[in-house]
Amino acid sequence: MIAGKKDKSEADRRPGGETAAERRGAARSDGGAARSGNRTGGTGGKPAKDRVTAAQAMRYAVEQLQELLGRPPESVSTVKPTDEGWEAAVEVVELERVPSTTSVMASYRVTLDGEGGLLAYERVRRYTRGQIDSRM
Repeated sequence: MIAGKKDKSEADRRPGGETAAERRGAARSDGGAARSGNRTGGTGGKPAKDRVTAAQAMRYAVEQLQELLGRPPESVSTVKPTDEGWEAAVEVVELERVPSTTSVMASYRVTLDGEGGLLAYERVRRYTRGQIDSRM
């Protein structure tokens, strides 16, 4: 090893002696119990131990909608907890045009259960990419 340079495994180790990958593995193996604690997260007072996080819900909504539509989503504009799990608004390019400001976009409401499973999806709006939303 060259003087002054650390081995990659050494650089990743913290004072406790474990690497970042080992910490991530340990966090997953406990089922997220350390993170979820006794929070409720919009479930009407029920513990959120089996509920996915908002970031996970966003990823699951995108992955499952892409699988169903066969098109990659552009963005997720909202994610909010519901009594059953999560609801997300996902934006998708339905028709690519030139210039791109004239492309046809769609907004889908995606409903997930608490574990991130798809319950329903619905197209709620179609618009051109360059259109400004007057509802805001």
